Amino acid sequence: MANQIALRISKAILIMAGLAVFVLAVMGVVRAAVVIPAVEQGAELPALSKADDAKPILHQPAAETQPETASDFVIKRVLQIDEPFVHGYYKWDDEGVPDGEIIITVDLKAESLSVFKGGYEIGATVIKFGDALKPTPTGVFPITQKNADHVSNLYDVPMPYMMRLTNDGIAIHGADVKWGYGTRGCIGVPTEFARLLFEQVSLGDRVIVTNGKIIDLGDTIAAG
Repeated sequence: MANQIALRISKAILIMAGLAVFVLAVMGVVRAAVVIPAVEQGAELPALSKADDAKPILHQPAAETQPETASDFVIKRVLQIDEPFVHGYYKWDDEGVPDGEIIITVDLKAESLSVFKGGYEIGATVIKFGDALKPTPTGVFPITQKNADHVSNLYDVPMPYMMRLTNDGIAIHGADVKWGYGTRGCIGVPTEFARLLFEQVSLGDRVIVTNGKIIDLGDTIAAG
């Protein structure tokens, strides 16, 4: 009799143990059914610490799309100049040129300034520039101010169609451009050329000043 009772108890224990295993297995299947669809196919899962074992695995945040970088500025046309390129001379031809970014290049060694619109040279002129006491700086400068009727507060002289490059007074402006004459660091261009340039440029347009680097057809200016 005692043996029969012990046998029944053992069977009951085995049945309960089996049910517990079955329940755990079902719970595991249910968790897997919840977790797996929440992960995109092929996605890399984050490493989990022991404390994270019980946490649900969620979608990884999508990587932020980086903004496209501005395209480089390619020189598509240079003006053909047949006349002597001498002090006081300029050429301007923007007929048929589409709208585009304005970039001004200045080469102090060549004593010249070029205006490019969307890669097309629309203006070129001989310049005067800084002397040994106040040389014109090289580098890349944005136009920070425009004033058609500016008068220098340092030298009390007119600077028509002034386009400021630096806070210490360096600018492009209209001037009487003659051989042998310099400036106190500014870039002087024929006044009528300055007017045409003044009408084209906007604040922020770049002026690239070099000393011996002429921009030519097919050259690339890096995006700003």
